[in-house]
Amino acid sequence: MQPKAALASIPDLVPFTPKTEFSRRDFVMTSLASGFAAAVLPVNAQTITTDTKGLTAGEVKIPVKDGQMPAYRAMPAGGKDLGVVLVVQEIFGVHEHIKDVCRRFAKEGYLAIAPELYARQGDATKYKEVAELFKEVVSKVPDEQVMSDLDATAAWAVKNGGNANKMAVTGFCWGGRIVWMYAAHNPRLKAGVAWYGGLVRPGSPMTPKHPIDIAPTLKVPVLGLYGGADTGIANDTVEKMREALKKAGSSSEIVLYADTPHGFHADYRPSYRPGEANDGWKRLMVWFRKYGVT
Repeated sequence: MQPKAALASIPDLVPFTPKTEFSRRDFVMTSLASGFAAAVLPVNAQTITTDTKGLTAGEVKIPVKDGQMPAYRAMPAGGKDLGVVLVVQEIFGVHEHIKDVCRRFAKEGYLAIAPELYARQGDATKYKEVAELFKEVVSKVPDEQVMSDLDATAAWAVKNGGNANKMAVTGFCWGGRIVWMYAAHNPRLKAGVAWYGGLVRPGSPMTPKHPIDIAPTLKVPVLGLYGGADTGIANDTVEKMREALKKAGSSSEIVLYADTPHGFHADYRPSYRPGEANDGWKRLMVWFRKYGVT
C-alpha cells in the first residue's frame, strides 16, 4: 500500500503538548538515515533521482552549542562564493527526497544544505505511522531549537563555500511553516519559499507563534506555494495569511494551485502533481533571482 491517508492532513494533526525540556542535550541521531522514511514506503515509480556528477555531495556535521548535528550538503564541486539554500525537511526528516532536493539545487549552482532538525528528539525515518511520528518526535521539537540550528547551519555554509549575502530558505510541509518563521527570525536572508506549510494555528509551548502571527512584521520576501485541495491547510487560512501580508505592505506572495493536494512536490508519493511541482520550482528560481540569491 502507498502512504496513509493521514499524509494529506499532516499540518493539522491533533495537537499534542509534550513535557519535553528545552535544555535537552543528547543527540539521538549522530548521522543521517539512508533511503526513504518508513512511513512513505513503498515509493512511486516516478520518484526523481538526481545524480552527483559534478557535485560535492554527502553528509556533513554542523557544530551547534550542544554538540554536532548531521546534515546533507550538495554543491558544485570546487564552488566558492555560492548562493546558499537552507532546505528544511518535511515531517519525515532528512530522508532521500530531501537529499535529492539538495542535489537539484546544487545542479542549479547553489550550495544547498538540509540539517536534521529532529536529531535530538529521534529518527523520524523509522516510524511507520505518521500519528506516532508526530507524537513521539515532531511535537517535541521546539521552534527555539530549530531557529538556533538553522543559524548554525547558515554559519557553517558561509565557512564552506557559501556567500552570507546570497542566502535563502525553502522547506516542505513541516518545513514550509518553518520557512515563514525563520524568515522572521533571520533578517539577513534574501528570500524564502514555503511549500504547503501550516499558517494559522493556536500557539503552544513548543510553537508559541505561527506564520499568521509574524506576518505584520515580516521583512524577508517569502513566496508561499499551496494546494487548493489540501485537506490539512484550509483555503480560508491561506486567504487570512494573504490579507495579513497585504495589510502589512509585505512583498511576500502566495500562490494557490486549484484542485491540488498537500505534498504536490513530493514526487515519491501519490500526492505528486508534476505540473504544479514544476511550476512551483520555476517560480522558486525566479523568486531567488529576483531577490539576489544567485
